[in-house]
Amino acid sequence: MEKVMLSFDKVSAHYGKIQALHEVSLHINQGEIVTLIGANGAGKTTLLGTLCGDPRASSGRVVFDDKDITDWQTAKIMREAVAIVPEGRRVFSRMTVEENLAMGGFFAERDRFQERIKWVYELFPRLHERRIQRAGTMSGGEQQMLAIGRALMSQPRLLLLDEPSLGLAPIIIQQIFNTIEQLREQGMTIFLVEQNANQALKLADRGYVLENGHVVLEDTGARLLANEAVRSAYLGG
Repeated sequence: MEKVMLSFDKVSAHYGKIQALHEVSLHINQGEIVTLIGANGAGKTTLLGTLCGDPRASSGRVVFDDKDITDWQTAKIMREAVAIVPEGRRVFSRMTVEENLAMGGFFAERDRFQERIKWVYELFPRLHERRIQRAGTMSGGEQQMLAIGRALMSQPRLLLLDEPSLGLAPIIIQQIFNTIEQLREQGMTIFLVEQNANQALKLADRGYVLENGHVVLEDTGARLLANEAVRSAYLGG
C-alpha cells in the first residue's frame, strides 16, 4: 500500500473576508510527482501557502507524514524536511551562488553540507561554473536553477515548486523539467504548481485541476492530458 506523505482534508482559506480556497482535498503519495494546474487567480499559490502556514487554513486539516501541521509555524514545517521554491525565484541577489546555497542548508545536517553542495552542482553544472558570481547578475534561468538548488540543500523529503517555468526560455524550461524528473527517479516527492500544463502533466504521476478555489478534477497526468475539457481550457485546444 502506498504511503500518503501529504494530504489536505477539506481545507479552506481566506484573505480577510475573501475566501480563496473552498474545502480542498488532495493527497500526495511518497515518491510521486503531483501537479496542480489552474488559471491565474485559481488559488494555486494560496494552496501552497496554507501548507507552509501562510495563510493559515481557516478550516480543514493539512497532514504531513502522519502529523497534523495545520497550525504549525512556517519554520517548524521547514524543519520537517519540506522545502519550497517560490514563484519568482527570490534569490539573495547580493550573495554569491555558493552563499545562496549555504543559506538553503541552514536547517540541514551540518556534517553533510559538502555532500549536499556537490550533489546540487552535479544536478546543475552551471551553478558550479558560477559559484563565485553574485546571484543578481545571473540570467533568469540560472536564478531558477539556484532557487531549486538552494531548496535541495535542506535535504527535503517533500519539494514544493511554484511556477518553476515562469518567464523562462523553452530550452531552460526543458532543463528544469529534466531535473525534476531526475529528482523523482532519486525518490523525492514533489508537488508541482505550474501554469505550463502540458509539460507538468507529461511529467506528473497524478494531477489536480483547481478553479476558483475548488478542486474540479483529479486523475493521472496522462488522462488529464487527454481530457478534452482540460485540453480546451489549459492546453490551447
